[in-house]
Amino acid sequence: MEVIRRRVRASFFSLDSLAIFFFLLLFFLVERAASQQQHLLSNVELSSLYQLRSSLGLQARFWPIKGNPCTNWTGVTCNNSRVTGINIFGFRRTRLGRLNPQFSVDALANLTHLSSFNASGFLLPGPIPDWLGFTVGLLRILDLRFCSITGAIPGSLGSLTKLKSLYLSDNNLTGNIDSNLGKLSELSVLSLSGNLLTGSIPEELSMLGNLTVLDLSSNFITGIIPPILGSISGLQVLNLSDNGLTASVPAQLSNLSHLTALDLSQNSVSGPLPAELSGLMNLQDVRIRNNSLQGPFPESIFSGLVRLKYLDVSGNNFTGELPRISSWGSANLSNVSFYFSNNMFYGTLNLSSSLDFLDSLDLSGNYFQGNVTGSVASYVNVKLDNNCLQNIMMKRRSLSDCQQFYSQRNLSFYGFEDSETFVPFEATSRRWVYILVGIGSGMGLLLLLLLIIIFVIVRLRREGGGGDSGQRGRNADASPVPEGQRQAVIIPKLMEPFTLSAILPFGFSYDQLVQATCGFDKANLIKNGHSGDLYVGVGLLAGSQSPVVIKRVLTSTDPEGPYLSNREESYAVELEFFSRTSSTRLVPLLGHCLEKENEKFLVYKYMPNRDLESSFYKVTKSAGEGKTTIRSLDWITRSKIAIGAAEGLAYLHHECSPPLVHRDVQASSILLDDKFEVRLGSLSEAHVQEGDPHHNTVIARLLRRSQ
Repeated sequence: MEVIRRRVRASFFSLDSLAIFFFLLLFFLVERAASQQQHLLSNVELSSLYQLRSSLGLQARFWPIKGNPCTNWTGVTCNNSRVTGINIFGFRRTRLGRLNPQFSVDALANLTHLSSFNASGFLLPGPIPDWLGFTVGLLRILDLRFCSITGAIPGSLGSLTKLKSLYLSDNNLTGNIDSNLGKLSELSVLSLSGNLLTGSIPEELSMLGNLTVLDLSSNFITGIIPPILGSISGLQVLNLSDNGLTASVPAQLSNLSHLTALDLSQNSVSGPLPAELSGLMNLQDVRIRNNSLQGPFPESIFSGLVRLKYLDVSGNNFTGELPRISSWGSANLSNVSFYFSNNMFYGTLNLSSSLDFLDSLDLSGNYFQGNVTGSVASYVNVKLDNNCLQNIMMKRRSLSDCQQFYSQRNLSFYGFEDSETFVPFEATSRRWVYILVGIGSGMGLLLLLLLIIIFVIVRLRREGGGGDSGQRGRNADASPVPEGQRQAVIIPKLMEPFTLSAILPFGFSYDQLVQATCGFDKANLIKNGHSGDLYVGVGLLAGSQSPVVIKRVLTSTDPEGPYLSNREESYAVELEFFSRTSSTRLVPLLGHCLEKENEKFLVYKYMPNRDLESSFYKVTKSAGEGKTTIRSLDWITRSKIAIGAAEGLAYLHHECSPPLVHRDVQASSILLDDKFEVRLGSLSEAHVQEGDPHHNTVIARLLRRSQ
């Protein structure tokens, strides 16, 4: 018994000793951590962070005055007593910081161990400082998307030899792509899309041996596609769409064995499509629509690209017969989408009776002839209209058009009865179901947009402080402002045209506009707007064939003509508005022409997806039965559009001083770029919000011109 008692005492003693040991160890670690927190930063880096906080005007709730920045400041990352990362994405400025936002990041020069800087969505108007590439040599990630940056890309960025990701997309960068970027030997991602870059693609980019993503889309780049780009062996995504590129598609691109996505759409590329591209075994997404490619379509594309999911070659000049579509399925393809519309394919359609491997197939706008089996015509996602087919109850080309096409090529044409050219669909109950679905989808989008706008406004007011809302009548600058936008000060007096011309540097001559629109031909007319007529023009920017939108405003000096007088007033106000604002949610103004006394012109960037009205849903007819199908945008894209529209309206409501209301929010004024990003248009109707006694003049129409 005594032995047992001794063992029990010994075990208790061991447990007590173990508990005391762990307690002392925990106390030691806590004390050491506290000691490290108190002396974590050097005085130089600490001072630099406070300087950066002040120059950017960051709110105290993100970077408080007291406390250790490495532990108490949101987005600041430290390692071994050094600042290694700064992320201010989603941050908001103080009211003082919103008065004059600038690209003021001089304090970064002292953060010599910084490896990541993310300011995407945070307004940094102005050029990228040239010193940035010489001082932050350890930088690996630089993310400046949607920052309203202007000026050229500094060549000093080529000195950031450790850089792995460079995001400068969706800004207002101008000039050429600096060849020094080719010195970034470790770069993996280079994204310069959505800017105003001109010139050609520098061949030095081929020196980026570790590059996996190259996105130069939606610029005004001209010249050829450098064949040497095919030497970037690890490239996975190549996007050169929406530019002014010419010449042919280089066969050297077939050397990009890891390529998964290729987008050359919206250019002026010509010549045949290289058959060598069929060797890209990993290619899944190919988009070459709206170019000038010609010749037959390579049959090997279908047998070689075994992972292909999406192929769009619509809007080219391809001719000849398509390969037997029955053989497409033998390439182990599934859930794929093929778009061959608006080319010059001809011959009979060798469609397989089973197209289950297809998600959608668009062969419309060609010259196919013959009969199509009923099983194929029953597929809703197969479009065959505007061809020369015989037994299809849908819209097709005229008999004379088909005969002329085949006779010019000495080909046999089967013909069809001209009276069969178009058979309207019956008004069945299913048709009304589709219409009701479309109406319900539209109402759902509008409801979602309304809820998001209400949420954004309420959140901005709460974050701005409840006691500030009542100050707007006494101080217009006290209105809450969303982060990442520019303070716009609109003075209630119109500038004279020569003053506006001096502020906006992009001026075009009248002769340039006439040439770009073929003398304002009706074929170039997009629509007649209430503030001016809209035309599409090409060849206006630095020799580029990229389209632009030109608003033609007929003005009048006759006081008896109030309608034209209001038009004159609206264009001047719109010019003044763009001269004082900068937001990625507004349609980009590229230039103007004020030469003519009775005609004024504004030049905007072309939006490939037009507007919400034309993109939200499309009505198509299924083959055979002639019934209608309504295909609308998916809900992810709808949500993206709604959020973008809400951000644009929030900019007008809370960023501008005095606050503005759009007054013309409708589907046609919500413009969509190639990525379905929202750009608000119809800004000539903007109006100062009610209840502001110091700024009760309007921005459009009601602003009185200087006497």
